[in-house]
Amino acid sequence: MSLRFVLDPDLTAELRAQIVALWVDVTNAGGAVGFVPPVTAADVRPVAEAAFAGIVDGPDRLLVGFDRDRPQAVLVFADNRFDLKAHWCVLKRVMVHPGAQGRGYGSALMREAERLGRKLGREALHVTVRGGLGLERFYTRLGYREVGRLPGALRVAPGDDRDEILMWLDLTAGSPDPGKASR
Repeated sequence: MSLRFVLDPDLTAELRAQIVALWVDVTNAGGAVGFVPPVTAADVRPVAEAAFAGIVDGPDRLLVGFDRDRPQAVLVFADNRFDLKAHWCVLKRVMVHPGAQGRGYGSALMREAERLGRKLGREALHVTVRGGLGLERFYTRLGYREVGRLPGALRVAPGDDRDEILMWLDLTAGSPDPGKASR
């Protein structure tokens, strides 16, 4: 089954709760979305509400991939809030429900973000990933390239510091071949 993508869906109380639940499930399955497991909805909700405020009040945008009426994939187009960086944006909170892993939803979400990024007039997309999980390989397959690394920038536990890896997708070069990494 494929996802139905919606840009800027109405952030009802129900959808907010579903996104928080998705965020909890992703985190507790080992996903790198701002927390370290175990977390509860009470842990995630304040961070989620701040993100929702940036979406409702602008200038951020929300992309949700629905399977039937349930969100299975989510990301935020985070505006840089700085005129000199208005031509690109950061993708934040990139999540796919752990129960939907292996169905191609992550790739579909990122391809839709790429399509919308172009449509929204962006020249590049940026995402940061937590080192030690191999996430950079996923993004490289989608045409992103590593443009920097902050050694030990993320402390996930005492004695467990991870690199923050900066990934970049140039949208001006046309659609990259999904089988090749950008140079």
